[in-house]
Amino acid sequence: MTGSRISPAPGSALALLPAQEPRKKWLDYSSVGLMFPASILVGFAIGFFLDKWLKTDPWLKIVFILYGIVAGFYNLFSQTRRNEPKE
Repeated sequence: MTGSRISPAPGSALALLPAQEPRKKWLDYSSVGLMFPASILVGFAIGFFLDKWLKTDPWLKIVFILYGIVAGFYNLFSQTRRNEPKE
């Protein structure tokens, strides 16, 4: 009995579950969808508080929002490269 696998019955709930690999990719890409706006929001918050502290309104806010956008795109591209099929 070593090496044998028990497969779920056809039509059962376990047979309808998608494979692990597509689910993992879907979760990875959905995390990018959350990280993109989060990085922009963090950049905005850093710029907002630095502008208040240094009285440079709105320059640091603009700079750190742009840093957040760049960080979001970097995360998006690195995630897609990580999920590309290997040759």
